[in-house]
Amino acid sequence: MANARNVFGKPLQLCCGNTGFTREGFCYVPKNDFGNHSVCAVMTQEFLEYSKAQGNDLMAANPMAGFAGLKPGDRWCLCATRWLQAEQAGVAPKVILSAVNQKALDVIPLETLKRHSTEQNQE
Repeated sequence: MANARNVFGKPLQLCCGNTGFTREGFCYVPKNDFGNHSVCAVMTQEFLEYSKAQGNDLMAANPMAGFAGLKPGDRWCLCATRWLQAEQAGVAPKVILSAVNQKALDVIPLETLKRHSTEQNQE
């Protein structure tokens, strides 16, 4: 997946430590990732509570899976559809565009992602 590209067609940047479908820190989207975990997002309490209400408690630790749980400020590769649902609900977390996989564009318009960017330079 080293040739993965971000939403600008440039090399995909690291999102954070142990995240993403492959747990390599990049928002890679291999063929078996049917959830399209392509959006590198900065967690907020509001989004984490929204996700929990939708049935995915990202705050809960799962030691057997080596998952400590997320807290506000953590970066994580989110499913593109869940991020878009959160955006429509008004609780979408900020995104790191240089670390958002171009596969996110299959679901989310680039202009929508740009409105939620943490980065000044939006190519």
